[in-house]
Amino acid sequence: MQVAQDMVVKLQYELRNSEGELLEKTDEPLEYLHGGHQGMFPLIEAALEGKKTGDTCDVYLQPADAFGDYDESLVQIEPVDKFPNDIEVGMRFEGGSEDGETTVVYTITDIADGKVVVDGNHPLAGMALRFQGTIEGVRAPTEEEMEHGHVHGEHGHHH
Repeated sequence: MQVAQDMVVKLQYELRNSEGELLEKTDEPLEYLHGGHQGMFPLIEAALEGKKTGDTCDVYLQPADAFGDYDESLVQIEPVDKFPNDIEVGMRFEGGSEDGETTVVYTITDIADGKVVVDGNHPLAGMALRFQGTIEGVRAPTEEEMEHGHVHGEHGHHH
């Protein structure tokens, strides 16, 4: 089978920054529903289109093609008393955006002098990336996967 619209693609991948430093690597293959279901970046999907099990792809992503440009307005400094006592640098939490309509995942990047610095940017925002992947399998989705718009895996999925 070939990678095509609405097929489930199983792949191993490595993600590196522009200096070649390994940022992320799959331990177990990732499965996603191909064809604009928000499971994979569009440029990677385009590179995988028409490929089959055993094929590889090597894609360079500019920030706009991946996690976006770094947005300084998503960095905020808040009083430490607005947070629980057990916070640590690296902790993540959800919060509202300034428009009040979007949920943003914030990461605590610093705690000092009674202040907490939180950053709503994705950790890889502003970075050019290199994605190298190998297709381990291609299959048709189940009816339930198509209805839900994502892969459920071997043991099903519960909402």
